[in-house]
Amino acid sequence: MGRVTERRRVVRLRDGRRDTRPDALAAEEPLEIRVGGRSLAMTMRTPGDDFDLVAGYLVAEGVVASGEDLPTLRYCAGTNAEGENTYNVVDARVADPTAVPVSAYRQLLTTSACGLCGAETVDAVQKRLRYDLAADDLKITADMLYSFPDALRTGQRAFATTGGVHAAGLFTAEGRLLCVREDVGRHNAVDKVIGWALREGLLPLHRHALMVSGRASFELVQKAAMAGIPLLAAVSAPSALAVDLATETGMTLVGFLRDRSANVYAGADRIA
Repeated sequence: MGRVTERRRVVRLRDGRRDTRPDALAAEEPLEIRVGGRSLAMTMRTPGDDFDLVAGYLVAEGVVASGEDLPTLRYCAGTNAEGENTYNVVDARVADPTAVPVSAYRQLLTTSACGLCGAETVDAVQKRLRYDLAADDLKITADMLYSFPDALRTGQRAFATTGGVHAAGLFTAEGRLLCVREDVGRHNAVDKVIGWALREGLLPLHRHALMVSGRASFELVQKAAMAGIPLLAAVSAPSALAVDLATETGMTLVGFLRDRSANVYAGADRIA
């Protein structure tokens, strides 16, 4: 799996026995995101699908909304002690550089645990939305919703190997899984899915659903809303602020989706 996983030796303790064996771990490396050569953000991520990650990040920031807005993505010089390219710097050229507000150049480290946590309010996100989620006519059955976790799990190759990465999956209104992306960061996995959709010309993602393997935080609802996704489902719990944002934007928010059961925290009318 290339740079997605790394091998380390581990001392395993089992029922009074002890042995040493190799173990597969999820890789985690920094990625610097630049726009027009200017540093925008730094995130810790699992290498792979980096162009999708950057594209999805720019969608969430409100900088781009279609492939035409993002004509070029390229790796820049980022070298190690041996002078080899680390592929840890991506520069994006956007059609409208003024779409990136000066305040967006934060020069901060976005960890793999959370993205821009607490950086937004519900009102601020609503003002930036391009799409009316409340008008989206997506309807799915409960049985289709229950099928999402198993379908997502079939695409979680890195998780099957390491047990240490999150996943996000994009589904059609008919329940077909279109794309799965994995990363040590929940927000990165979602950015990779949304970035893939932008690069495929699918935005806005009307009548689509997004499933995530962890909890549903405020920022994941924000990212889904910025991409026009009307339904977000999570294996674990949402936060109170995530429920508030979903309610205000007209998104359906589902939590604890597992074992043919779920809690619907907002927009229950979309699920028959």
